[in-house]
Amino acid sequence: MNHRNIASVRRAVERGMSLVEVMIVVVIIGLIASGAALGVFPKLKQAQIDTTKTSARTIRQAAESWRGAHAGDECPTPKQLIDEKQLDTASKISDAWDRPFKIACEEDETFVMSSGPDKKDGTADDIKIPEPQK
Repeated sequence: MNHRNIASVRRAVERGMSLVEVMIVVVIIGLIASGAALGVFPKLKQAQIDTTKTSARTIRQAAESWRGAHAGDECPTPKQLIDEKQLDTASKISDAWDRPFKIACEEDETFVMSSGPDKKDGTADDIKIPEPQK
């Protein structure tokens, strides 16, 4: 390399990056992050629903066991199941949206319900274990 080329390379290195170049890099990183977020959020919602269903099944098993040990038509609360050692104290008694589970008892069936992602009772996204037959 000749002296002129070496000097121009040295000036380019000393100059660093311009503000425009930094902004282009930031925009590219933002585009990549938003694309990744669009792919992750639907999976997060389904994971919350799956976790809530699993917790509800655990509570339902404990409630059925409790009902077998207690005579009458009484229906336990999730807190009561923990207090009476039917559920472990580490068990989750609220859904993925931090709403408490509800337990409903009928003559031969025990239901555990969550209001679902919209946090409103009686809507299409409610979670009920056992799931209604379709």
